[in-house]
Amino acid sequence: MNEQDGQGGQGGQGRQERADAVDREMAARLLPDVVVRALGRWWEVNTLAYADGTPGAHSVRYTPSRWAQITPWPPALAPTSAGGDAAVSRAEVASAVADALRREAFREALVATYVWGKGKRGTPGGSGPATLHKILAFDGLDAALAAAVTALREHGAPQAYAALQGQVPGLGPAFFTKFLYFTGLAMEPVHGVRPLILDRVLARRLRQMATAVGRESGHDADGSIAAWVWSDSNWSPHRYRVYLSFMHAAADQLAAHEGWPSDAAADLLECALFTTGWETSD
Repeated sequence: MNEQDGQGGQGGQGRQERADAVDREMAARLLPDVVVRALGRWWEVNTLAYADGTPGAHSVRYTPSRWAQITPWPPALAPTSAGGDAAVSRAEVASAVADALRREAFREALVATYVWGKGKRGTPGGSGPATLHKILAFDGLDAALAAAVTALREHGAPQAYAALQGQVPGLGPAFFTKFLYFTGLAMEPVHGVRPLILDRVLARRLRQMATAVGRESGHDADGSIAAWVWSDSNWSPHRYRVYLSFMHAAADQLAAHEGWPSDAAADLLECALFTTGWETSD
């Protein structure tokens, strides 16, 4: 790995320079009008749900019994002996994580964020519960999570990301950024900007914007740079830093825009982008 986005080697430096140029253009332009309009429509529909300007009410449904093999089980979640489905909101997960971190119960905090992240996709013996069971069986898990929490507190979100990347088999960035996000909500203060969730859906939203910017600016006429840096997984700590910088700046951009809550934080933008698409011809 080179120090920024990906593999080095022949042509790697030139490709990185083009990626940096697209990043600079995106940082200067932020959200294009088509996206601002799409987000405005999203807010019109979701104003009552997120009236406080946060995505705390964003709930996910899950089936507790499908996670019966998982321990430790957070008390804030419905018991695994319960029948049917249950729901848990971001605010409830944040409270559960805060309680777990006060007790240094890092595994419990991870379980709460993982179950929320999987939702109804978790099936018995499937990729959700089965993968989480393997993650929890890893001997170095507590040390890795503790190191990430310390890095977040003392150095910042990109360093916490780097502390977890590749450290725990089966725990990739789409899920460990959920752990970092909820840990950031529970932690006061956080060094630097607060961490945000980055998963495949959000990466594709950024890829769509980067593709347009690269084409318009001439730095990435065919979209290959956007596809490289905003791939579906395994983003570098540098890419996570770029993502956080863009999202927090874009949140400030939206806060000054009529039709978006003026006190909204970057996680409301993250929530909105996850559930909102747009047509480039809009």
